[in-house]
Amino acid sequence: MADTNERRVWAIVPGAGIGTRMGSERPKQYLELAGRTILEHTLERLLDQGEIHAVLPVIRPDDPYWPTVRDRLGGHPKLLAEAAGGKERADSVANGLAALTHRTTRDLILIHDAVRPCIRAEEIRAVIGAAAETAGAILAVPVADTLKRVDGEGRIEATVDRAGLWRAQTPQVFPAGILEEALEAARHNPAPATDEASLLERAGYPVQVVVGREDNLKVTRPEDLALAELFLGAR
Repeated sequence: MADTNERRVWAIVPGAGIGTRMGSERPKQYLELAGRTILEHTLERLLDQGEIHAVLPVIRPDDPYWPTVRDRLGGHPKLLAEAAGGKERADSVANGLAALTHRTTRDLILIHDAVRPCIRAEEIRAVIGAAAETAGAILAVPVADTLKRVDGEGRIEATVDRAGLWRAQTPQVFPAGILEEALEAARHNPAPATDEASLLERAGYPVQVVVGREDNLKVTRPEDLALAELFLGAR
């Protein structure tokens, strides 16, 4: 495995969310793009990546859609049996990490959103390479739009300086021991966290940013489906 100091890379894909903002009957990871579910596209991108040793989906225990996706992936040798999703994202990641019983504390853990199906191989390699040299690395893109702070009535309160502001993406990659420490600290001192990098920040670890691409979008709203399908078709 190139430039990872012989560490194995294990991918965890949190896929236990419901995705209420999409307004669909089924969770957004099971909506279809180009004839396959979003989750299938995402998992296939990771399974096809040579640097990744194995891929672990984290799924709600009562999820009625997952068995069909698992069957469609055809028993891929790198696809591990799913771990049970938790109440919050951090719980799901912790459950996934605990399920990786053969990993070492030096191995790298790659966490990728189930609904980012357009991730490119070169982005995956870049963030893995950066994490192998640091306490962790994430993909992110610099904020280009003008930012406004708005009150509860929809009125602008202030224009926010965007200098130094980035939008976090996934994959996010960390040494297993450091991630485990950060998750344990969060369990004893819970606070809202929408990504794993924020947990490392609280624990005092510096996290490296790797420049990502705008087409690595997170499918969140109905209009994102058409964009994601366009990006997939352009590959």
